[in-house]
Amino acid sequence: MLILGVIEVFMRQVLSNCSASISELKKNPTALLVEAEGATIAILNHNIPAAYLVPADTYEWLMDKLEDAELAQIVLERATEKESAVEVNLNEL
Repeated sequence: MLILGVIEVFMRQVLSNCSASISELKKNPTALLVEAEGATIAILNHNIPAAYLVPADTYEWLMDKLEDAELAQIVLERATEKESAVEVNLNEL
């Protein structure tokens, strides 16, 4: 079982066209960002992805999409509750 876990770690896919080591990131993070030209950078530790450095615009877009997905799930869940809803009119409130 442990061997399988080790193999999975070594086979992790790098999900970026740009990559850098943690040492490179420490040396000159600004140069790394400039060189990536706005692309996501995979930060590697011993050639294994340890983190991803994502541009702020991309991160904000991802957070918006995540929130949209969460709200869509709430809408789907609440759509089934419509049958138990009580109809009221504004004058009654």
